[in-house]
Amino acid sequence: MTRLPRVIFLFITSVSVASFILLVSSAVAQDVKQPEFKAPELKPLVDKLPASFYKKTPENVEDLKSIQDHVDKLVEKVTPSVVSVRIGASSGSGVIVTKDGFVLTAGHVSGAPNRDVTVIFHTGKTAKGKTLGGNHGIDSGLIKITTPGDYPVADMGDSSEVKAGHWCMVIAHPGGYRQGRAPVVRLGRMLNTGATTLTTDCALVGGDSGGPLFDMHGRVIGINSRIGQTMLANMHVPVNPFRDSWEKIAKGDVFGGKLGTPAVKTGGPYLGVQTTPNVDGCVILAVTPGSPADKAGLKPNDVIRKFDGKEITAAPELSKFVQARKAGDQVLIEVLRGDEKLSIKLEIGKR
Repeated sequence: MTRLPRVIFLFITSVSVASFILLVSSAVAQDVKQPEFKAPELKPLVDKLPASFYKKTPENVEDLKSIQDHVDKLVEKVTPSVVSVRIGASSGSGVIVTKDGFVLTAGHVSGAPNRDVTVIFHTGKTAKGKTLGGNHGIDSGLIKITTPGDYPVADMGDSSEVKAGHWCMVIAHPGGYRQGRAPVVRLGRMLNTGATTLTTDCALVGGDSGGPLFDMHGRVIGINSRIGQTMLANMHVPVNPFRDSWEKIAKGDVFGGKLGTPAVKTGGPYLGVQTTPNVDGCVILAVTPGSPADKAGLKPNDVIRKFDGKEITAAPELSKFVQARKAGDQVLIEVLRGDEKLSIKLEIGKR
């Protein structure tokens, strides 16, 4: 709350007035503290998961019951921090990570800085907020609740510790907040990990964007970003880039290219597939409708093994090979579809 200063009427010379103003301005400048944009600290783990979470698959009814009991406790713990966010006519989800109301969300949900936000809690209570910055190249965004309060928070985890096969959980408000319906919970496994994208089999639908991906300790390890065409293509922004760029995005800086649009000139060579970067193997997560890849018959979950005779062992190599060609070039792509090897002819398109 802003304290109103006392007004003092002084009948003095113009020189004295000027001196008085300078002194007051200097004092005010010294009294006003600049806000600290410090990311929440990573807390050490103190709890151990039930043994059932360390098995490849549940082995019996007792395993299933222990998983269910543990998830029930987690949901009760973290649900108050999961919010629905309404910006204009659109809605998404988010998760509060500081008591003064910083909310992690997706960059395509928050959009430009300084937009008005209505934050809706699971109880139906609302608060006002503003959009801040984000790295739109990886789809991260940040919102600040401006209504004063002491808000429920979820701890931020360490996405670099996440491994394929780990259990995970999505909680969000698909379709926006609905009175009488608790945030929807989806339990699943981690499929692929990377520095800028996590992939899980936690099914996502419209309105889940911006909601949190939790580990089984109840820590936020990612933010829902893109809905896949199959159960194997649900993509999340890892939480570590939020922490690494916290000061910039909390101040309202927006950086990075538009999601899905690499920093290349319009008209450049174009394939039309989305892959998970920085992981072994080149798995197609999504195919853009009407793109060269779509016309050639490439499908989500295809693993690209060769590009015009050159072996591909990681997703970034595909982009490098495509950018070295020009629109109209004919190339032969070898893919693994299940247990079947296919050779597919494709014409490079224009972005």
